[in-house]
Amino acid sequence: MDNEKIIQSVDRAIKILNCFENNEELGVTEISKLVGLHKSTTFGLISTLYANGILEKNDNSGKYKLGLKLFRLGTKVNSSLRHIVVPYLERLVNMYHETANLVILHDLSVIYLEKVESPLSIAISTLVGGRQPLHCTAVGKAILANLSSEILKDKISRMELTKFTSNTICDKKTLIESLENIKKKGYAEDFEELEIGLHCIAAPILNHNNMPFAAISISGPTSRMNEDLCREIGLSLVQYTREISQKLGFI
Repeated sequence: MDNEKIIQSVDRAIKILNCFENNEELGVTEISKLVGLHKSTTFGLISTLYANGILEKNDNSGKYKLGLKLFRLGTKVNSSLRHIVVPYLERLVNMYHETANLVILHDLSVIYLEKVESPLSIAISTLVGGRQPLHCTAVGKAILANLSSEILKDKISRMELTKFTSNTICDKKTLIESLENIKKKGYAEDFEELEIGLHCIAAPILNHNNMPFAAISISGPTSRMNEDLCREIGLSLVQYTREISQKLGFI
């Protein structure tokens, strides 16, 4: 595109949004340095993005982050992600006869984008469009374990580790230690941490910066999820998430 066709203010706003590709939150001064603009100019652009819901402000830190409205717009683009992932979910259900899910990261939660139901009785009732916390779900922990140390530290500092069952990890140090093991293993498990009787296994989908932005999982009743089966499912998830990332052109 010819330079004379580029609208400067729009170009600058896009550059500001691009700053959040590798940063969870940024202050005005940080953004102005990254985009090479005067602080007052940067603040004006940020204020406009904030007023339109494209950016949100953390009242505690005074810093900005990508807004929910931008996420909602992004879900329209997620059609390609769904198109690639759903066949893998169907394959997993055919292999293991348990419910398969696709989630995407949003701040301290995951949002369920797709689901393929188990054909068996006692199926798991996850809800497409539903939101769950990161600390007590396999999908959430799979994503957390692969974040950069800076982003992980920020997220954990803002988390309230709500106790859902007696198995929920409510200590931040214990959570961090468990994430180290998950990263080594390549997949995460939720041992009745969100709901008694529910066992989940998940692996993350990584973007072109090797950062997790989504995950897929298999969920089933604890009575059907023995140790050997969970290990097999975990390895399958690791293989499939790698293939998904390759098809998306991320790795």
